[in-house]
Parts: sequence; C-alpha cells; structure tokens
Amino acid sequence: MNKFINDLIQKLNDYYDGFVGVFPQLVLAVITFIVLLFIANRAQKIISTKLSIRMDDPLLAKFLGRVVRSIITIFALMLVMKIIGLADIAAGLLAGASVSAVVVGFAFKDIAENFLAGIMLAFNRPFRVGDTVELDGIKGKVVSLDMRTSQIKSFDGKDIYIPNASVIKNPVINYTIDGFMRQEFTVGLDYGSDIDKAIDILKNTILKIDGVIKDDKKPNVHINDLNTSTLDVTVQYWLNTFDTKFPGTTIRTNAINRSLIALDEAGFYMPGEVIELKNYNDNEIATGPKLNKDVA
Repeated sequence: MNKFINDLIQKLNDYYDGFVGVFPQLVLAVITFIVLLFIANRAQKIISTKLSIRMDDPLLAKFLGRVVRSIITIFALMLVMKIIGLADIAAGLLAGASVSAVVVGFAFKDIAENFLAGIMLAFNRPFRVGDTVELDGIKGKVVSLDMRTSQIKSFDGKDIYIPNASVIKNPVINYTIDGFMRQEFTVGLDYGSDIDKAIDILKNTILKIDGVIKDDKKPNVHINDLNTSTLDVTVQYWLNTFDTKFPGTTIRTNAINRSLIALDEAGFYMPGEVIELKNYNDNEIATGPKLNKDVA
C-alpha cells in the first residue's frame, strides 16, 4: 500500500515538474495568441475601412479584410503550436491540409463552388452595394456579398439570398453601375395631330422636371409605332442614380403627369382603343339595355 502511494506521489511530482517546466511556454503561447488575434481583428477593420474609402467598393474591401484576418489567425495558431513544442504536429497539419481539402471539396461541392464564386465576384465586381441589378431574373438593390451568397433587397421589401455560383453562371444586369439610368413612356396621339408640335411640347415639358439630366444626355422624343387608333410617341430621358434627392418613381410620375397636362392644354386628343364592328347580315346591333315596349 505504501509503495502504491509513493509511486502515485512520484507520478504527481513528475507531472508537476513537467507542468512547471512548460508553464512559461504556455503563458507565452496564450499571450501571443491573444495579441495576434487582437491584431487580426484590428487589421480587418482598418483594411476594410481604408480600402472602402480609396476603392469605393465595400464588397471587395470587406473581403480583403476577412482574408487578412484569416491569414493572421492561421499564423497565430501555427506559432502557438511551435512555442509549446508541437512544431511537428503543426507541420503534419499543413501536410495533411491538401489531402483534407480534396476530401472536403468533394463532400461539400456546392459550398466550395459558391465560395470560389464569391471570391471571383469580389474581385471582378460586377456590382456594388446599393446598385440596382437583375440577378437570375430577380430585380432589386444589392445589400451585401459574402462568401456563399449575394443578398438582394427586392422592390417589394423581400430579402433574397442568391447563391454566388448562380450569379457567376447567369447574366448580370446592372442598371446603375455608371450612375445613369434611362426611363421612357409612350403617349398615343390621334392621327392628323401636329406631331412636330407635340414633340416640342413633350421635350420642353421633360426638361423642366427636377431630376432629369439636361446636359449630356438630353431627353429624346420620337414616333415609335403606328397603331390601329393612335400614333405612338415615345419619350425617353435619363436619371442620375447617385442623386437620391429625386427618386426614379417620383420623376417618372411627374414626367407622365405633366406631359399629359401639357398636351391636353395644347388641344391634343389622345384617343382610346377603337374597335371596328362589321355587320354582314344587316341585323340590328344592340348598343344598350333592351327596352320593354309595354312599359310607358
């Protein structure tokens, strides 16, 4: 019994001596990891902020900030393992990382595909935060881009998350990337109207609307089509999408409303659809409710 107790005490002493021997290394490893983790978080914030200002592209700035943070974190883990004497294990982890990556890649093919697509989108930058786009048939404003999905806020308030792989594989329509967007509407005039006068009235009316570009991209009015009962005139004008003071829906409403008022005041007639009825048998065509002849 005494021998067992003595052996146990000896083992505990050996463990204690071993712990005392590596304790400074453990303390140094913990302090090093905390400091490097703090540096990684600060580096992510600084890089994201600085790049967002210089590049005017928060999507790529945030992505690069996360990449820097991940690199510093991995370096911190490797350094900690080397400090506490696990350098061989760290080397083994790095050697086995390539094999693990292949296995994980097959197991999580879709996730890996969306991740790589997110990297491509971050560097190619087909859109920015706040751009009005159409992705995979869905229209809305870009809210964010992460490593797996692109978040779109539709015009009816829905948050839609589209896999990055779908964005890469399908056409991306960006309506506002250069700051300009064209709107148009059509007015149907009566045949025989003074078209030149109508075009002048529409151009002058559109030029007076706040928010319509009047310098480089002037409004354009032209005859678009010959319908059965109307001569269609199309009005086209450009907006500055970076100018949030004048929303596109407000400008369009004002443009249509003022154009109709101006044409009406100038005496232009805008007919509705005309339907032609042919009576081959010369039968009476009822044009209203049938009257009861017995009623006085």
